[in-house]
Amino acid sequence: MNAPAETVLTIDHVAVHFGGLVAISDMTFDVRRGEIVGLIGPNGAGKTTAFNVITGFQRQTNGEVRYLSHVLTGMKPHEIARLGLVRTFQRTSVFKERSVFENVLTGLHCSGRSNLWDTMLRSRREQGSERELANSAREILQFVGLERRADELAGVLPYGEQRLIGVALALAVKPKMLLLDEPVSGMNHAETARFVSLVEKISASGVTILLVEHDMPMVMQVCNRIVVLNYGRIIAEGAPAEIQNNPEVIRAYLGQGKKRA
Repeated sequence: MNAPAETVLTIDHVAVHFGGLVAISDMTFDVRRGEIVGLIGPNGAGKTTAFNVITGFQRQTNGEVRYLSHVLTGMKPHEIARLGLVRTFQRTSVFKERSVFENVLTGLHCSGRSNLWDTMLRSRREQGSERELANSAREILQFVGLERRADELAGVLPYGEQRLIGVALALAVKPKMLLLDEPVSGMNHAETARFVSLVEKISASGVTILLVEHDMPMVMQVCNRIVVLNYGRIIAEGAPAEIQNNPEVIRAYLGQGKKRA
């Protein structure tokens, strides 16, 4: 029997209060290396707040978040990203007036893979670095399926492809763990199917994934395990089939329309 995979992310009794409002009351779960875990629940359940706490955009009131050997409390978002824990956002965040290629190249520069002093001096080393960055950008675009769009303005691409640019920007940081915040929101069926294939491809490359999503067929298809939040607390955790048939989850979230999932 194989030993359990290493735990890479631990959420330990995390609570978040905004004055008298309880966004998260007591949340504990973990994510193991290589998993695709879904965090689901009704609007206002605390999902995005959980993402914000994990990635340093929000300070928790109680509890602790650990990524591998690092306690993340008090760390800034860019410091957490440098550890390999990277997120996307609900809204597309692309440079619309730049080409798709330039978007990814900018992401590579912002990830710190080019030395400022060398850039100023335009040394041979920097010229070589620029070629390497350009090659990396092309590789990332090929990976996400946008290589044919490289020279087009990002702002004119269909919505689904703009979301792919957002993922490409996240991949430019070389994440070990990727947090996807409602990645297929607003996508049509074909775009969603394409994104599911990409998520599976990212997972197969060795990246651990935690995602928040309302598209239940997508979640049930792609996730190994699902954590369900309701009113700031976890009400269920398990494999997709368990969650789909959990009476409390059906009452709180899936409703009688569980066949959709």
